[in-house]
Amino acid sequence: MYKLQTTLDVIVITGVILGFFISLSLITTSFYNSRANKYLSISLFLLVWITFLGWYDADHGILEFLHGIMWEFLVPVTLFTYFLIQIKHSYFQKNWYKWLYAIFFITFLIDVYLDLDFVFGIYNSPFDEDTFIVDLFFFIEDSLSFWYNVVLMIWARRLIQKAEVISREKRHWLLRLNLFIILILVIWFVSNLEEIFLDSEYVLQLLWAILSFLSWWLLYYGVFRLQIVIQKDEIHRQLTIHPIEHLSKKRNTDTVSKYIVELYKIMDEEKPYKNPLLGRIDLAKRLNISEGYLSQVVNQELGKSVIQFVNEYRVKTAKELLDNPEFNKYSVEAIGMESGFKSKSNFYSTFKTHSGVSPGAYRKRQKTS
Repeated sequence: MYKLQTTLDVIVITGVILGFFISLSLITTSFYNSRANKYLSISLFLLVWITFLGWYDADHGILEFLHGIMWEFLVPVTLFTYFLIQIKHSYFQKNWYKWLYAIFFITFLIDVYLDLDFVFGIYNSPFDEDTFIVDLFFFIEDSLSFWYNVVLMIWARRLIQKAEVISREKRHWLLRLNLFIILILVIWFVSNLEEIFLDSEYVLQLLWAILSFLSWWLLYYGVFRLQIVIQKDEIHRQLTIHPIEHLSKKRNTDTVSKYIVELYKIMDEEKPYKNPLLGRIDLAKRLNISEGYLSQVVNQELGKSVIQFVNEYRVKTAKELLDNPEFNKYSVEAIGMESGFKSKSNFYSTFKTHSGVSPGAYRKRQKTS
């Protein structure tokens, strides 16, 4: 049991330190700095702060005073705001939106008023700490904070699902982050039941560990990966407004079948290769032929497989973006996603196979040439 507690302590302390570091990075690093990430930074900072106060469980002094404030009322509002900004929802501009903070400020004033007496004894309030009315207030406050989180996170999830101005990838990452928060709320609920009926805190200890893990999860999935998706969307919008002029490659269409001619036309005009899930069956349906026959025609007439043919277009597109100084501010991985590659590893390996160098080395070489 001692070793388990020590391990848990290390996990929590590490998660708290990392969480504070990520919170600071979100508002100081140009790659991550954005209006939405400022609210994510505040949310993560509050979650880490709640984790530290709950794990330490101070019974005197300033930490007990700070632990008595219901930061749990503030977290769902800042997270809700983060989701609203990411999906560009009009609720963020509504006057009533600011009232979501009201419950935190009301409970904050009450908690400060009570704890200045209960913790520091600065004055004698009309209420005693162990009276029924005070116990009832704290019970209502705890219960209300939980359900306030539940309502706002489920509301945010519905808005994300219905949002029409975000890409599929961005929706995927936002829903995953939202689901992780909801799972934390479920564990929070179970820990409350455990404390009431079993008078133990094993699930609560698990909650602190999971909240610590959230810092690591947010670093990769909730922050870095989402930022890549956001950059990819920005590249796509820029190309929609100001498309790159492609130099048309002259092809001798007299020596190939009508299917290859039509395939070139589809790839050049519609750019289906930008869909990372594009498969042989999709192209075969466009040509009204079978998958097997498509593979046979491409192999016999072009001397390559269908996936090699598609990847050539993707690599060519990536090179055009890497060559263009207007896209230097975007990461190599975001350019790979916009070109149609489904993962960083797939992009790097395919690009190096076709070009002999990695995308990063190619960009560096183009800058110095």
